[in-house]
Amino acid sequence: MTRKDGRSKLLDAALALIREKGYAATSVEELCQRAGVTKGAFFHHFRSKEDLAVAAASHFGDMADGLFAAAPFHALPTARERILGYVGFRREILAGEIPDYTCLLGTMVQETYASHPAIRKACEAELLRHTATLEPDLATALAASGRVGAAWSAAGLSLHIQGALQGAFILAKATGSAEIARESLGHLLRYLETILSTGSEKGAVP
Repeated sequence: MTRKDGRSKLLDAALALIREKGYAATSVEELCQRAGVTKGAFFHHFRSKEDLAVAAASHFGDMADGLFAAAPFHALPTARERILGYVGFRREILAGEIPDYTCLLGTMVQETYASHPAIRKACEAELLRHTATLEPDLATALAASGRVGAAWSAAGLSLHIQGALQGAFILAKATGSAEIARESLGHLLRYLETILSTGSEKGAVP
C-alpha cells in the first residue's frame, strides 16, 4: 500500500472534519492533528484554510468518481434502469453516521457561498461535473419515454436529482437520522419511474 503524503492526509482530514463540524468550526490546528502533520507542513502545501477547502472540493469529487465508477448500476442494460439504479445506489449508501454519507460540497457551500467565493465556485464546479455524468442516460431515457423539448431537458433533470439529494442530506441533519433521507429518495425514485416509463412500464408505477 502506498503511503499517503502530507497533502493527501490533510485533504482526507478536511473531508472528515468539515463534514463533522462545518468549515468555520474546523481549525487548522485540528486539521493538522487529524492528519498527523505539523502546522509547518500545512502551510507548505496550502496557503490558507480556504485554499485547503478549494482543493478538498476536488479531492471529494475524485473520491466520489471512484465510488460511483465501481457501482453496479453501470451494468444495467437500459438508460432508464441505470438512472433508477443510480438513485437506488445513492439511497443504499445512506448508512452510518451523518458525516459518513453527507456531501462535503453541499456542506461547505451552504456555509460559505456568500463569504468565500472561491469555495463556492469549487463546489459548483464539482457538483455540476457530477450531475453532467447523468445527462447522457437521462437524455436517452427521456427520449424513449416521449418526453422531449425544453421542459424535459436532461441537464435540468440531472440538477433536480442533485437538488433532491442535497435536500435529503439536510433533512437527515435536521432529524439526526438517515431514515427521512431514504424516504425522500424513495419518492424521487417513484417520480423518475413515472416520468421515464415507456411502453409496458406505463401505468405500472408502484
